[in-house]
Amino acid sequence: MTVALQIALALGSVAVLLGLMGVVRHFANIWDILPEVQRKLIHIGTGLYALCLPWLFPDRWPVYFLIVVTLIVMLILRMPNSRLGKTLHGVERQSYGDLLLALSVGLCLLLAGEELYLYVLPIAVLTLADAAAALAGSTYGTRFLTVEEGQKSVEGSVVFFVVTMLLSMICLMLMTTIPPANIIILSAMVGGFGAFVEASSWRGFDNLFLPMGLLIFLAVHAQSTVPELLTLTALFAASIVVFRLAAPKVGLSNHAANVYVITVFLLLAVTAPQNAVLPILALAAHAWSRSAAPCASKYPDLDIVAGLALISFGWLVLGNTTGWNAISFYGLTAMGMMVGFCAIALSSRGIAMRVTTLGGIVGVACLLRAGIINLNPDHANWNGPMWPATVATLALVIAGTSFFPDRFSHARVTKLTSLSLVIPLGTYLFSIDFSQVIAGYSP
Repeated sequence: MTVALQIALALGSVAVLLGLMGVVRHFANIWDILPEVQRKLIHIGTGLYALCLPWLFPDRWPVYFLIVVTLIVMLILRMPNSRLGKTLHGVERQSYGDLLLALSVGLCLLLAGEELYLYVLPIAVLTLADAAAALAGSTYGTRFLTVEEGQKSVEGSVVFFVVTMLLSMICLMLMTTIPPANIIILSAMVGGFGAFVEASSWRGFDNLFLPMGLLIFLAVHAQSTVPELLTLTALFAASIVVFRLAAPKVGLSNHAANVYVITVFLLLAVTAPQNAVLPILALAAHAWSRSAAPCASKYPDLDIVAGLALISFGWLVLGNTTGWNAISFYGLTAMGMMVGFCAIALSSRGIAMRVTTLGGIVGVACLLRAGIINLNPDHANWNGPMWPATVATLALVIAGTSFFPDRFSHARVTKLTSLSLVIPLGTYLFSIDFSQVIAGYSP
């Protein structure tokens, strides 16, 4: 297939999506279809089409081009005067699900590589299980769980588990050589983990957390033995219990506790245990800053989870795309966030106390970073501890949070994440050899 034909097919795909939205909107006006049902119809149509993308396009770049165009169109449809956009945004609650769905398709296709089941299964679950759960919950739901400003039904979660488990078994049997016993256990774990993520997500973030979480889980554990899978299941269940028991003591809601479990689990799945230490400490530092210096955010615990998830997925994708390991830069970003939250927590203390305590925290963080670097294999270690970049990142974060603490009372996680990311990202882009990256993508 020629380049021009692939571009035309990508643009035609966007036209088909807009046509689907127009058809749904037309019949919604005639039959008085509820906004939530309209949104789900678009979701199902988009997801089913996305499942065909690896076979529609012989190359991957047109798919990424299609996704970029789709994201631009979705942003335009979010404009207040867009009638067509009401098929997606007619619901009362705020949601980023349309943008995150397009983003997830691209990320899953990129990370799946030649293992297409890692793409097909997460997108199929997101498309079919999510729709089945929404239908069951809205029709038969009687018991509900509070999630941010909305609710999720227990009945919907049960349906999600069953459908996801069936999809997982079919996909793994047809697309892999995994032994039957492992497929059964993996499918049960995929169903349970997926249902837990879907029930705990908010504002459409399940469209990102669910497929990416399933992809990472399968990529790491698809070849695990039966005892290893059973042990992992027990650890996950124990984590849920521990977090739920500890939540009231640190001021976490049950929903936030569930989200914390998912976050820690994904952090441990996406990287080696030592590389998850600093992100987990950033979670703990945020909890300290939330109690010592409350911010204006309505759901601060959900904000930090979203922030950590986005930088984790972002560095993972960047490292896979360029072929240059990004693990040290990921750790440096998390280190900056951790120290920044600690500085905010200490903002009301005296200068002497602030300097002494923050100095100790920085010293411990640097020792941890040095130890983590030494534990990583040589190939993940090419950039070393990068002490100049480390010092610059910490200086920028401490200066920003110490001299302008009031600026971090609103959108705290977003601002601190951006501040922590500036130097690591700039250093990474400056350090990699783009000529080798481009050569790696040459035919």
